[in-house]
Amino acid sequence: MSPNGSDRSSRRPVRRKLLQALAAGAVLATATGCTSKDFPRLGMPTPVTEEAPRILSLWQGSWAAALVTGILVWGLIIWSVIFHRRSRTKVEVPQQTRYNMPIEALYTAVPIIIVSVLFYFTARDENKLLTNPEKPQHVVNVVGFQWSWAFNYMEDVDGNAATPAKPLRENKELDAIPDRFLKKAPQGAEGVYDIGVPGTRNDQTNNPGPTLWLPKGETVEFVLTSRDVIHSFWVVPFLMKQDVIPGHTNSFTVTPNKEGTFLGKCAELCGQDHSRMLFNVKVVSPERYKQHLKELAAKGQTGYQPAGIAMTDHAKNAETKNK
Repeated sequence: MSPNGSDRSSRRPVRRKLLQALAAGAVLATATGCTSKDFPRLGMPTPVTEEAPRILSLWQGSWAAALVTGILVWGLIIWSVIFHRRSRTKVEVPQQTRYNMPIEALYTAVPIIIVSVLFYFTARDENKLLTNPEKPQHVVNVVGFQWSWAFNYMEDVDGNAATPAKPLRENKELDAIPDRFLKKAPQGAEGVYDIGVPGTRNDQTNNPGPTLWLPKGETVEFVLTSRDVIHSFWVVPFLMKQDVIPGHTNSFTVTPNKEGTFLGKCAELCGQDHSRMLFNVKVVSPERYKQHLKELAAKGQTGYQPAGIAMTDHAKNAETKNK
């Protein structure tokens, strides 16, 4: 067999593997279940709050940056494979280049620029999303516990600011919440609550878990507390989640802009029945929201459920020093 024939036969397996790789890539691209309508969101659900588009934009921008970086890297790899492959006629060691300052400067500077840009936009959006208003229209204490959720609505249900006579600070159930969060509740907040177990289901959708009601078009600050271990409060179409930590109070604010019933879940592995820590979020008109609060009061669900473990001081060094 001639040398040329040997070269051709040796290249056939490479071509065959290349075709197989292209076919596998085509299958992956077409079997994801995504339509052209879903592509702009890149797998994310439709936003249902005024804050969620900012998160979606950050997600899309990150994917765009990753795609550009990938195209650059793939292009350099393909270019090297094509233009620096071994010659068919010459069997020799190619010229060795030990240092190439322009290239070394490039692959040092480009990653720094990429990380700096991603850091800037992430920090900008995070600061915006985690800045709570001084006086939100509604305050809801979300309590995580094994294995469900409780929702304390800090609301003036009867519309009389003179009742109850005692301030929120005197409610022992709310000892875990610092004053800076309690003072945001409206004056005269009697409060009502709802609490679930893993077997609780939504009356409308039959989805498991208790249902958190929210008013459309009004700001709601979530005050997150835990009774036992670390949980994570995640309403899927809000496009964000936040940890619910025992002994530490977290918070964030949203403004729902779409009515409907949406799924929520615990996004932190919290124990044996973590997968059952589900809940629902029902966004309704402000009038229907007020009516729901009165319905909870009529059921006797007034006051608050225990919020959790009280805030602890910063950890101190308890080690004894040898003299």
